Parts: sequence; C-alpha cells; structure tokens
Amino acid sequence: MEQEEKAALLALAETLADSARGETLRYFRGGELATASKGDVGFDPVTVADRAAEAAMREVLAQHRPQDGVLGEEFPAKPSESGLTWVLDPIDGTRGYIAGTPTWGTLIALHDGNAPILGVVDQPYIGERFVGGLGQASFNGPHSTAPLTTTHTKELGEAIVFTTFPEVGTPQQARAFHAVAGSCKLTRYGMDCYAYGLLALGQIDLVIEAGLAAYDIQAPIAVVEAAGGILTNWNGEPADQGGTALAAATPELHAAALEILRANA
Repeated sequence: MEQEEKAALLALAETLADSARGETLRYFRGGELATASKGDVGFDPVTVADRAAEAAMREVLAQHRPQDGVLGEEFPAKPSESGLTWVLDPIDGTRGYIAGTPTWGTLIALHDGNAPILGVVDQPYIGERFVGGLGQASFNGPHSTAPLTTTHTKELGEAIVFTTFPEVGTPQQARAFHAVAGSCKLTRYGMDCYAYGLLALGQIDLVIEAGLAAYDIQAPIAVVEAAGGILTNWNGEPADQGGTALAAATPELHAAALEILRANA
C-alpha cells in the first residue's frame, strides 16, 4: 500500500471517529436514549445513540469509500468490493454509556481480509483517541499527545490486569481468568474498550476478555499491536473474529498468562 493511500485511510478513520463523536455526545447523560435489550436472556442494551453513530459513520464511508465493505454492530453487513472492510462498534460499552460512566468508546477498524491493519479506540466524552496501524501509534487527548508504547512488564506478579465483567464469560472461563488475576499485582473491572487503550498507552499490562464479537476486538488488536503488545485468543491464535481475547504488553507476560488460561479454560 502506497504512503499516500495510508495517509488517506488514516484521515478517513479520524473523520469516522469525529462523526460518531457528534452522535454519541448528543445523547450521553441527556436522557431520551430509547434503550432496548437485544437479547432474550439478560440485559444486552442498544440505544438510539448506537444506531445514530453507526449510521453517521456508514454515511461517511458511502461518500468516500463506497467500494469497501462495512461490518457493524447495528446494521446488516455490506460486502467488500475492494478487499478492505471497515469494522464498526459505535458504542463499545453501552451499559457504561447508559449509566453515565466515561469508559465506553467508539471502535473503528480496517480489515484487509487477513487481519486488522488499522484501529481507532475513541472516548468522546473525555476526548481521548488511540490510533494504531499503517505506520501510526498515537494517543491524542485534551491534556497531552504521546506515542503509544506498552510497558516492559514480564512477570505476572508485577502486572495490572483488566477485564470488563467479573464473571468474564462462562463459569469455566471466569475460573481461568481469576487463576491469572490471582497471580497479578492488581485487578480492575469495567473499562470495556478503554482498557485496551490504557494497555497501548503503557498504563496497564494485561486485558483478558471472553464472549466478544469481531467488532469488539478488531480495533483493539490494531492499536495494541501498533504499541508493541500482543493480542490473541486464549489458544494463542488470531482473535479478530471474536470469542476470547488476551492482550499483553510483552511476549513474556502473554506466555505466562496464556499458560494459565489454557490449563484452566
């Protein structure tokens, strides 16, 4: 891919994030969310903001890259004619969004048919954006900008680990997570996609999750890998189609966590 095309794709990803920001902030902490549950079991919320943000991004893509595919959470998939597919999660962490916490985010990835080659993790309310891929690994926030780079932590005993839900996934997957977490220095919960941004920024060391869809994980893969980290599933295989995810700052830390997950999952 030529440098000019890379620059254009990076600029378009930023435009997509900007378009989603306008819609998510319009409704955040403001009521009128028209929240509904997508699942028959449990509470799997979707709001008017989810749909409006994805619709805004799809409109931008229709104008600028109509030949590309689109895979999103809220609307039917659009097949690719170019070999490139944009993967969109307008609000990753809708539970946090409707509760008013600023830990949800918009996820934008570009997949080339083999792997995600570009990812954006955007937190509109805080105004922080993590971009990785196509030669870029950058953080931009209201107080600073910085290159993305993971920590050098190699030992589980020195690691900070995040997951979104204490129950993680199935009861067996939860046991596997807690087996890893029990060896770590600090365990925190509830960050959704923001945890992957913190890992890429060098604030934390591990993120372990289960029950993911492709649109939940493709942007984090690109961002974490651009920062020098590793992100696979719990078998050490590509995680871009969803399922389980293990993101680590270093190969050594990844290997140590993976061994425990494999033994317990």
